[in-house]
Amino acid sequence: MTYVFLLLAILAEVVATSALKASDSFTKLGPTVLMIVGYGVAFYLMSIVMRALPTGVTYAIWAGLGVVLISLYGYFFANEKLDLAACIGMSFIVIGVVVINVFSTASPH
Repeated sequence: MTYVFLLLAILAEVVATSALKASDSFTKLGPTVLMIVGYGVAFYLMSIVMRALPTGVTYAIWAGLGVVLISLYGYFFANEKLDLAACIGMSFIVIGVVVINVFSTASPH
């Protein structure tokens, strides 16, 4: 269940970050409210996850997958470009998350 909460926290953060861009520097009420709620949900769920996982492992997974997902959102929905270097770098992030989860003794399996 811990990883379900972590995944939901990551998704809430991606929604909030997308809304942050759409808020146009907090001048649009709907996206601004969505951003506040999204980050609130993300941090609440992360606080639950940190009861079971170490802070470093939680944050590494949350930040790493958040970067990849928000980049993919930008590419597919916001007409933002990803070059080869960005794709390679994000591949390393995904590999790092897998290594942490499969091989690290800091992460309970």
